[in-house]
Amino acid sequence: MNKTLIILGPTGSGKTGVAIKIAKALDGEIISADSRAIYKGMDIGTAKPSKEEQRGIIHYGIDLVNPDERFTVADWKKYAEAKIKEIKARGKLPIIVGGTGLYIDALIYDYHFKGPTGEKIGDTEQKSCSDRTEIKGDYLLIGVKWQTDELRQRLKQRIDQMFCQDLYNETKKLVQQYGWNNGAMKSDIYEYAWKYLNGELSLSEAKEKCFYEDWHLAKRQLTWFKRTPQIIWLELDNIYSFVIKYIQDEQRN
Repeated sequence: MNKTLIILGPTGSGKTGVAIKIAKALDGEIISADSRAIYKGMDIGTAKPSKEEQRGIIHYGIDLVNPDERFTVADWKKYAEAKIKEIKARGKLPIIVGGTGLYIDALIYDYHFKGPTGEKIGDTEQKSCSDRTEIKGDYLLIGVKWQTDELRQRLKQRIDQMFCQDLYNETKKLVQQYGWNNGAMKSDIYEYAWKYLNGELSLSEAKEKCFYEDWHLAKRQLTWFKRTPQIIWLELDNIYSFVIKYIQDEQRN
């Protein structure tokens, strides 16, 4: 079977958990498509799955570079393509999981980047965007669907859980190692944790600002993914059974 499964969706939608469950059932290996999980040391703040949560499933695309190192979309595409090939060669199912739309588009539409690592002019990656009506490969794209109010509540609950001593320790360690002007950290939860630690925000203010940052990110991600008509959108509780049946039917044919 040549199929590659892609589970995508907005931040906080439960992609990782269902992907791990599917990987256990179908002998799969996971490749992260998260542009922040690539950074070493940024664990709590990027909601990486812990070793316990990974449950023995091999994960790629996590902890690839330090927060002060450059890693482009072209780098990720090359890395992901190599891992997909290796996973398939072992007779296993590659499972791409993440919410970074440009990473996923670069893979499924086979973007071609100028230069060996995708040189930049200004802040824009130079790429040749292929026709978005045709996917260039054998991919099954599953999107995690939530009602707006439900997703907002999930994000609030996740932020409440993430604001803890482990996050504060991680934030202080990152600032000591890389300084506060590092672009990888000046976004999302680290910014607000740092401002809380320095007395610039109360804890409730930090959580509220972080929630709105996450919510705006989720909306941007959903807008991006809506451009891809091949995505099958399913509620989280229905994804596992759908994928298991789909893959098993393919294996029999």
